Parts: sequence; C-alpha cells; structure tokens
Amino acid sequence: MSSELVRIAIDRGGTFTDVYCAQSGKPDIVLKLLSVDPHNYPDAPAEGIRRVLELTSGQSIPKGSKLKLDRVESIRMGTTVATNALLERKGARCALLTTEGHKDVLRIGQQARPNIFDLSAKKLSSLYDKVIEIAERITIATSTEDPESSPAHFEGSSDASIVRGLTGDFIRVLKKPDPDTIKTQLQSLWDEGFRSIAVALLHSYVYPEHENLVSGIARKMGFAVSVSSELQPMIKIVSRANSAIADAYLSPVTRAYIETFAEGFEGGLDALGNKLLFMQSDGGLCSWRYFSGLRAVLSGPAGGVIGYSKTCYDANDGTPLVSVDMGGTSTDVSRYNGHLEHVFETATAEVIIQAPQLDINTVAAGGGSRLFWENGMFVVGPESAGAHPGPACYRKGGPLAVTDANLLLGRLLPEHFPKIFGPNEDEALDMDITRQLFEELTAKISAEKGIEMTLEEVASGFLRVANEAMSRPIRTLTEARGFESASHNLIIFGGAGGQHGTAIASILSITRILVARFSSILSAYGMALADVVVEEQEPASDVLDSRPDADNTAVYSSLRSRADMLINRARSSLITQGFPSAQISTELMYNCRFHGTSTSLMVREPADGDFVGSFVRQHEQLFGFTLQNRSVHVDDVRVRAVAKSDGTEQESPYAELARSTLMEAKGLLEKCQRKKVYFDGLGWTDTAVVPLEELSPGDQIPAPAIIFDATQTIVIEPGYLATATSKHIIIDRAGPPAPKLVLDIDQIDPIQLSVFGHRFMGIAEQARIFFCCNGPH
Repeated sequence: MSSELVRIAIDRGGTFTDVYCAQSGKPDIVLKLLSVDPHNYPDAPAEGIRRVLELTSGQSIPKGSKLKLDRVESIRMGTTVATNALLERKGARCALLTTEGHKDVLRIGQQARPNIFDLSAKKLSSLYDKVIEIAERITIATSTEDPESSPAHFEGSSDASIVRGLTGDFIRVLKKPDPDTIKTQLQSLWDEGFRSIAVALLHSYVYPEHENLVSGIARKMGFAVSVSSELQPMIKIVSRANSAIADAYLSPVTRAYIETFAEGFEGGLDALGNKLLFMQSDGGLCSWRYFSGLRAVLSGPAGGVIGYSKTCYDANDGTPLVSVDMGGTSTDVSRYNGHLEHVFETATAEVIIQAPQLDINTVAAGGGSRLFWENGMFVVGPESAGAHPGPACYRKGGPLAVTDANLLLGRLLPEHFPKIFGPNEDEALDMDITRQLFEELTAKISAEKGIEMTLEEVASGFLRVANEAMSRPIRTLTEARGFESASHNLIIFGGAGGQHGTAIASILSITRILVARFSSILSAYGMALADVVVEEQEPASDVLDSRPDADNTAVYSSLRSRADMLINRARSSLITQGFPSAQISTELMYNCRFHGTSTSLMVREPADGDFVGSFVRQHEQLFGFTLQNRSVHVDDVRVRAVAKSDGTEQESPYAELARSTLMEAKGLLEKCQRKKVYFDGLGWTDTAVVPLEELSPGDQIPAPAIIFDATQTIVIEPGYLATATSKHIIIDRAGPPAPKLVLDIDQIDPIQLSVFGHRFMGIAEQARIFFCCNGPH
C-alpha cells in the first residue's frame, strides 16, 4: 500500500470517460470507462476515482461507498454536462430581465443568416421561458447628444443625471429602475416557479449600476442570477444578453452536477475544498466554486488543446499544428502556433455566446457516429450511437457506426481491446453482429444501385466519408484564414483518432503526424498539465492613430494604467487562491477595430508594444485587406493571469528525434503478430501488429502496421513510416500514397458522390467566411 498522494485528471466525454492518475515515483495510471452505464455505476468520474484509489491503495473499495480524499492531492475535471444540456435543450427554466421596450431583442437577433445558402429561414430558438421588462434607460451622452463634443464638455456638470461610465464616457441616466416595482416583478417570477434569471440591460457594459440594483434584489429573494456586465462587460446587447441567458440556463445544471458528484465523497464539497478544479472553455482551470455554465461549454475539448500544445509544439522548429480529437460522439479540430487561439463570440447550438473560448470547431463524426444509406449516398452522422447502447459491436443492440467499419476492415484488434462491453462489462467487441449488419446494408445498397458491392467496399466507403467530414473544419481553420493546410503538422488524439490519422493527412497533403502515447486520453492528460487562469476585462473607448508618423504615447499610457489595475486584480485573485507571486504570469490584450467598422480583433501585446501595427497585420491576414490611415478604436482591455502548474515543461519530440539513433525494429517486427487489414486500392494486406509498450526511442516501423496499447489503436497506412520517441509516435510520409481508386465513368459511384458532397459543402462554407470578411463594414 502506497501513502503517496495521487493527482487525478478526468475527461468525461460523450461516450467514454478518460482517467489519468499521476503518483510520485510510480507509473502513471490510465483508465477508460463508459460515460453512461447505469447498470454498473451512477457516475463515471466518481467510479474512475474509486478504481484509481483501489489500484493505488491495494484495497478493495465497494461500489457505491463514499470515497475518502485523504490520499488525493487534486482532482481536475472536464465535463460535457453543460454542452449536452445546451445541445439537448435540457437546462434550467429561466427568465430574462431586460430594458423596457426590448423584450424581443433576442428573438430578432442580429438579422444575420448563419447559413447563407439555406433557402429556408427559421425563427431563432430561445433558452428563456419569459421576459420581464425593467423600466430603466441610459444613453451615452458623449455619443448621442453631440457626437463632435469631447468629454470635457460634460466635466463639472451640475446635472445629477450625468455620470461617468467605466470607459470614461459620460452617461445620462434617463430613467432609474424602481426597487419596489422590481420586487413585485421578481415575486411574480418566483410564484411561477422560476429560480434562475438573467439580467441584461442596455449599455450595462459601460454603466452597470442598474444591473447591480436588479441583481442585488433578486439574490436577496433567493434567485440564481446571471448578470451580463459581470460575465462579459462588452458592447453588443444581443451577444451579451444571449450569454447571460446561456449562463442562467446552464449554471444550475453544472452546480447540480458538482453537488451530485460531491455526494460520492466523505465530507462532500467541504472535503473537496481546493482539491477540485474544472477545465473552462478558454483552456484554464478554475475552482469548482467559480465554475459557471457559460465557461463550461467546451470544458472537455479544451483539455485536449492544452495537452497537445504542451507536448507536441516546438518553439524552435515553429511548425504550426492542427489537431483532430476524435472521440466517440464527435470530432474537435483546432490550431496552435505558439499561442492559444481564442474566440470571443461563437454560435453554439444556435446560441450566440460572448465569452472567451478556445477556437475549436466540432463536426458530428466520431467513432460512434451512425452509418446511413440515404438518397443514394453514404451518410455518416450526425446521429451518434453514444455510450449506451453504443455501436453494434458493443453488444448492447446498437446500430452500425464508424467503429464497426474499422472493426470489419481489421483496423481494430478485438483480442487486445479492453473487455468492457456487453451487459456485464466483461466481453470483447463483437465481430459477428457487425458483419451481419454490414451484410444486410450491403445487400440493400447493391439492390438499389444495381451494382455489386462488397462488405469491404461499403465499410471503406463510410470511412472515406467520415475522413472527409473531419477534414472540412481543418480547412476552415487554415485555408479560410490564409494558412496552408500542408504547412502544418497533424496532431491526432482521442479514442478513435489513431485509426484515421494517416487518411486525414493524405486528404490535406500533410506530411507529418504526431500521436502522443497518451493520445487516447490526451484531454485528461492535458488537464493534468493545465494552468489555473483568472481573467479580468473592462470596456474602453480609446482611439489610436494608425498613421506611420502618429504619436500614440498619451493613449498608450492611459490604456496601460487601466491594464495595470486589471493585472493587479487578477494576480491578487490567484495569490488569494494560494499561488506564489513568482508562479504567476500575465498576458495583456486590447480589443481593436478600425473606425467605422464593427468587426473587432483581440490583439495580444506585441514585443515592441505597437498594438496598432500588430492589429493592422492581423486584420490583413484574416480579411485580406487593411484600411489605410484609419484610426483604431480600443473597445476593451483584457488581462489573462496564469498560475503555472508544476511539471508542465515537456521536451520537444523533434529535439528528441534529432538526437535519437533511428533504426528499423526488425527484431520486434519478426516476432510480432501479423494480421490481414483492408486498405483502399490494395485490398486485404498482411500487416504487422506492434505493441506500443515494446517500442523504444528510435525504433522505426514501416507501413502497413498497427501500433496498439490498452487504450488506443494507431493505423500506419501504406506510404508512411512510424518512429517512436519516449512520449510520441511520429509518422512521416515515406513514399507515394496508396494507389488511388479508378473511377468508372459510366456509373455513378455512391462513395465518391458522398465525398464530393462534403467537398462542395466545404467550398460553400469557405465562401460564407469570405463574404462575411469582405462584405460591408
């Protein structure tokens, strides 16, 4: 029995829950269990912790018993609870309180069509059930009363309705909210059963006093309140109000989950104390006390971005990375070039959210994505078999899915796959039911098309469609933004990623792929490496001159004073949480836009301090043009304070590769298992099956091969060469790709038709981005 404290990181995904445990002086522990398995445990993360404590203590811990935390140093967790609640519309019943006369502002929205090629326009869905109008109104006097006047015009005004806002602008209070009326309105909501509300008033980002008054009354009455000016004090009422509503809708769900999770431990939340941290959508950890629904939408995928950014990027090499995180339900793609790429306004499940999030694109194509034959085409997803019942091969009566196609083609190894399937979680993958269902589907396709197709052609066709679907969002992150896909390295992770990496690389003409040894649980591993983050933000209304000979010293000085105040506030917050000052670093960003435009970009502080020059270059990179000699407005000042986690420094895999002696692992290849695997253009091919644990740094495995361990399967397709390092498998293009299929010009190929359908959709998506970027400003 070991007395060492354990550090646990958990990623609760849609299909699997991944658990990573580190213990000083001991081997790391990796577990993978179904996220939903009601017959065996009520909560997957708690069950994962129970199993870790059993393994590290050497003692049996009965299922359902309350767990002791005396041997747990920390628990870091990412969860899809908020994401699923938003996608499935299963959040808390909530109401919106907004300025009188603007009750329909969210139903009207931004007057933008999210899909410009969609011939039908649908009314926007809403998360709230009721709207209460607050009789209040303010205006920004320096802009609305005399646009040419300066703030000095209002200095010393005796008018009691004139006050100074957070940006330095003068505000005219036209109507103050009446506390008694607000109490009556809130009481009616309470009587109707509402317990969660969102408060979003016009111009509260610059003058939050009215929101503070309303929220103060509501909190005293017992409401859970989401205040727009506290969550994200930025301009744009539609985005800010939507964000407040999303928080009011999701935060009760996340709080309820945290409370339920804590019930599995002796002492509950009090015992968890500072040990429990959650991953936020921006890639930073926070205490469970501050974890909100608004910041939780990308909680799980964010861990993967942190994982590969800390283990796969080499600042000296400088090659940017694109990643594919392929799980059971969906695939997330992202890009990293030395800095985390954030977006501050995104549409998730038709809801516009204004909050810092890692720039992650999601496509509904994962290992559990269902396979359909519809309208003469191969269709993958968006429906998923989920964790229960799962794909057909999971032995729970599920439908055909991407995992079944990989199994049929020999890309999975049932004999080495964890025996966690079937009603009692003790059986291997079921090839028989997979083959039976593919036989039925193949017969249907052959009959409808009047051509004879084999099981292998059908299964391979579905994989080609899935791979094309996963390549589309990568092109959006790269080519649609002025970057060449082929100039990146591809990072593959997630439980199903290793089976598709070389195929996706071939589609994108990428020549190098990196697979971390923890790739199947990289999101959980990334949480173990992640830093605790505190962000502070305030609105601004400063104007910078973009002319080459301009002197912006005074404006920069004013902005710096505000930034220093935010930096001190953020650092103090982390110091209060117990982090030493020397462990804290800060990043400064200004939210900038050209005068007369509404599109702003968050600009990180450049080394030379020239925010204007950096903004102009960033604008030209993204939009393809710049506005000469146009002044630059700074709308927001943002600070990100980071408390570094211990042991996050990782050696570059490229540096290790450069100093390694590379040699084909002939001895291992001679004794390893071999099996037949189906590859397009080659058919069933003799393939080496190599245990990952037997590879030493410098060992090279030529294609075709399958490298596996207990949690992942990596397929090395013909034309590639795999090289092992201590923590990665690096896969390089080593020759020409496998022969391409010859198309029959006399018949319509349903597989090719489906692939080109994705290609055409990708062109349409990039055209939409181009029109948005180059339309009227």
